[in-house]
Amino acid sequence: MAYTYAFTDAEETSIQRTDENGSVAFVPVAAGNRDYAAYLASGVTADAYVAPAYVAPAPTEHELLVARVAAIESNEVSDDAVDTTLLTAFANLVARVEALEA
Repeated sequence: MAYTYAFTDAEETSIQRTDENGSVAFVPVAAGNRDYAAYLASGVTADAYVAPAYVAPAPTEHELLVARVAAIESNEVSDDAVDTTLLTAFANLVARVEALEA
């Protein structure tokens, strides 16, 4: 059976062995391991380790709200409809408070 090999970490302490059917096994780089001995005897070279790409975590709901409030406070809201809606809501609240106070 034909195998392909690739290191699973930068320290090269483990090798991922994949057969032609796509089955994967992990082989520790250890002198007493028979699979590692078979790898060495095969003369095949393992592919170098490739670190996974960094994926930034998605912002939390709280972070999104804080950013939105900061944008509104600095008047950097790009949507005029939002500005108009907020101003209308504020005007309505002022009118209701004034009516209650009268």
